Amino acid sequence: MSPSGADGAADQSDQTTTSQPTSVPPSVPGRAVSHGAAFDSGNRRLDLALLVIATAQLMVVLDSTIVNVALPNVQRALGFSGTGLEWVVNAYAVTFGGLLLLGGRAGDILGRRRVFVFGLLLFSAASLLGGFATSQGWLLSARAVQGVGGAVIAPTALALITTNFPEGGQRNRAFGVYAAMAGAGSAVGLLLGGILTTYVSWRWVMFVNVPIGILVAAAAPRVLAESPRIPGRIDVAGAVTSTGGVALLVYGLSKAATGSDGVSHWGDAQVVASLTASVALLVSFVWIEMRSPHPLLPMRILADRNRSGTYLIMLCIATALFGLFFFLTLFMQSVLGYSAIRSGIAYLPFAVGVVSGSALASPLMARVGARPLILAGTAAVAGGTLWFSRLTEHSGYTGQLLGPLLVTSLGLGLVFVPLALVSLHNVAEQDSGVASSLLNTGQQVGGAIGLAVLGTVAWTAVANSVEAQSASTAAAKAGTPPSSSVYHHALAVGFSRGFEVAAGVALLALLIAVATIRVHRQELTGAAPETQPAAPPQPALQPAGTVQRDDDRAARAKAVRPCRFC
Repeated sequence: MSPSGADGAADQSDQTTTSQPTSVPPSVPGRAVSHGAAFDSGNRRLDLALLVIATAQLMVVLDSTIVNVALPNVQRALGFSGTGLEWVVNAYAVTFGGLLLLGGRAGDILGRRRVFVFGLLLFSAASLLGGFATSQGWLLSARAVQGVGGAVIAPTALALITTNFPEGGQRNRAFGVYAAMAGAGSAVGLLLGGILTTYVSWRWVMFVNVPIGILVAAAAPRVLAESPRIPGRIDVAGAVTSTGGVALLVYGLSKAATGSDGVSHWGDAQVVASLTASVALLVSFVWIEMRSPHPLLPMRILADRNRSGTYLIMLCIATALFGLFFFLTLFMQSVLGYSAIRSGIAYLPFAVGVVSGSALASPLMARVGARPLILAGTAAVAGGTLWFSRLTEHSGYTGQLLGPLLVTSLGLGLVFVPLALVSLHNVAEQDSGVASSLLNTGQQVGGAIGLAVLGTVAWTAVANSVEAQSASTAAAKAGTPPSSSVYHHALAVGFSRGFEVAAGVALLALLIAVATIRVHRQELTGAAPETQPAAPPQPALQPAGTVQRDDDRAARAKAVRPCRFC
């Protein structure tokens, strides 16, 4: 419903401000404001805007890992079965991944700030209800609604950076902070989840979102400029096919991975049906979008080689990253015997590395450009992940874990900033939301692929190692479970295979970057192209006698002209 009266005027004012982003806010009528005061006020507003966007992004990313630590406590409290417990994670992942495109496009059409605030309030309400859950269905429903809120927040938060920050240094800095939150949030979530679960209650991994979400939603209208609404309507057919296709893809992949018992589920009827239906829906989605007058995903967004390259790179990086977190956490707790809190503390250098890499990438963008940073970052991720594959059951934290943690996290920090910048470079204002949603979709789908494919590789290797070690022992004949030493060795072998595959996926991201990223440094700095001074007008050709008479007349006028100081 269109606003009217004062609200409509406010929207128009917001749209005017958005079309020409500036760090200097309009002066208050009736009050003289000096340029320096206006500049300082503008910088404060941008700092607050960045704080709001970064906090919202951190909240969404935290939720993807903070709940994982509490799963054993949730199982005991609500009586989940082993297969039912995974839906505490999957209910969020399916709705989040499936609705990202719709959430981004809704922000483009209805106004990003308005949709952003709605997503925050929805996420907070679902978190509050989930914290009070007394049954399995109650908690799973709350987690699904949380995913809907996250699917609205994530793409609009990224698109609001282009709405509120002028191109150049300020926007690069904003993307750096956003990338730091996106990368470090997962590691911080593991630590925070362990602390809350151990010392308070598993319910507080849900409750913690409520005050944060309400505060950010209250601050957003005061510090964020609204984006202009674009004419059009939601592409219902595109929304249904894209949401169903991505949701079924995430669901099918989450069910497909080989389990810890070494049994593969790729051939299960449920998995095959989900993946087949997903392919059919996604193909239908592309067909619909190519013919729709108001497409949910305009094909022009994918026409740019640099932008399409960033989506593929993010898909690969997320595949490697999610597998890394999954296997490394299990290795710390199952092989090294770490508690949940100690595992979270062990990830703190990872968070520091991501923040440091992002802080380095922001100023380096203006000096070296996006391509060198993406190449260096993906190479570091590939090298660090390959380094993890050398872990054994006798590895220690300082000697074998800390080094690859720092290398991998630094590479992620270097690559996240230019990926976000390039993905939204040269995107029309009305398409920023859906363009940013594609980057988030690549991350979510990549995570599902990582857990499915790398999980299959790792657990198959674990089962084979246990079988090989126990083949000639009496324990195998008696059917007793393997000893802890045998199982720990098998875990180290299996997880090493998973890390090797993750390194290969990161190497694929590097090759994609070499082939697709061609954006020039000057295009991302916000600097105007150099202009040559205009040449003085050439006088028309005149006869030689006329030119001579004009020169004589000018000389006489100069001789009688008084001195300028007289």
